[in-house]
Amino acid sequence: MNNIFLDTIHGKNTERPPVWFMRQAGRVLPNYRALKENYTFSELMEDPKLAAEVTLMPIYDLGVDAAILFSDILVVPEALGMALKFTEAGPEFGAPLHTFADPVSQLKKDMSKLDHVYAAIDKIIETRPEGKPLIGFCGGLLTTFCFMFRDNVRDITFKNATEFLYKDRKTSKKIIDALAEVSIEYALTQAEHGVEAFQLFETYGGLLPEDLYLELFLPASKKILNAVRDKGVPTIYFPKDLGNGIKAIDKDVADFVGIDWRMSLQHARDIVDPEVGLQGNLDPRLLYAPQPEIEKVLNETYLPFGRENQKWIFNLGHGILPDLPVENVQFVIDWVKSVDWGRQ
Repeated sequence: MNNIFLDTIHGKNTERPPVWFMRQAGRVLPNYRALKENYTFSELMEDPKLAAEVTLMPIYDLGVDAAILFSDILVVPEALGMALKFTEAGPEFGAPLHTFADPVSQLKKDMSKLDHVYAAIDKIIETRPEGKPLIGFCGGLLTTFCFMFRDNVRDITFKNATEFLYKDRKTSKKIIDALAEVSIEYALTQAEHGVEAFQLFETYGGLLPEDLYLELFLPASKKILNAVRDKGVPTIYFPKDLGNGIKAIDKDVADFVGIDWRMSLQHARDIVDPEVGLQGNLDPRLLYAPQPEIEKVLNETYLPFGRENQKWIFNLGHGILPDLPVENVQFVIDWVKSVDWGRQ
C-alpha cells in the first residue's frame, strides 16, 4: 500500500508529514452525531458494520491520512471477565477490583469477548478506500489498571488504583501481567486481521512518578509493542504526561513515540533516541481559537519543525475534544496538506 502515513512510519522521506488525530472517529463529526441519535456507543462499537462506518468517517469527512479503529481501551478488562457498562457519564465496571479481597481471582480470560473488534477490522479492510491504512490500538497498562479499580465515573484521580499499587506491589504486578497477556493476544490478532500500524494509548502515563512508571509498566508495555512489531506492524507508544521519561523509549521499545502538548517537539527530539520518530503534539484546545491564531501557531512552530524532521507524524497532544468546532479541525488538516513544507 502506498500511503504517506505508512511511508513516514517506515522511515521513508515524504513531501509533508502525514496527519491523523487521536479520537478522530466520532465526537466532532456531524455524521457521527447523527448516528448517535439512533445508536448507543456500545451498539456502534459492537456492530462491525457500524464500527467500520465510524472508523472510516474521518477519511471521507476530514481527509486524514489514516483511520484508527473505533473501539475502547476497556474491552481488554472486559475480556478478563469484568462487567463493563457505558453510561452517559462514562464507562464503569459493576464490581471494581478493590472491592475484592483477592482481585486476581476475579480475572478470568475470555478472548471471545473481543470477536466483535476483529469482525469490525475485517469490515473496515473490506470497505475502506484504496490506500488508506488502519491503525489498531489498545489501552496502556497503567490507564487500564486505573479504570479497573474505579467506582465513580467522575473520579479522574484514580485514588483506589494508586493506593492499591503502593499498598500491594506483588498483587498489582499480577494484575499488570494479566493485562499484558490479554493485550498481547489482542494486539497480535488485530495484526492478523490486517491493521498496518498499532498504538499503545497510555492516557495517564503521568499519574505515577516517572521512575515508578518505568519500573512497573514499561517492561510489560515493551512486550506488547515488540510482539506486534515482530509481526511486521510498526508501533507507536503514547505515554501522555510521562515528561522526560520518554527518553527511555528507544528503538527497542517502539518505532514512534507520541508527544503531549506539555513538552515542545524540539525538546522531545533532543532527548528521544534519534531512531525513534515523534507523533504529536498540538494542544487540542488551540482548535477553539480563531483560525488566524491557529494558523500563526502552525506557521511559527510546526512548519519549521516539520521542515527539519522527516520522522514526525502530525497529530494532537491527546484526543479531539467533543465540542471542538469541526471547521477548525478541518482547517488544520487542510493546512498540513496544502502548506509548502520545503522538504528536499
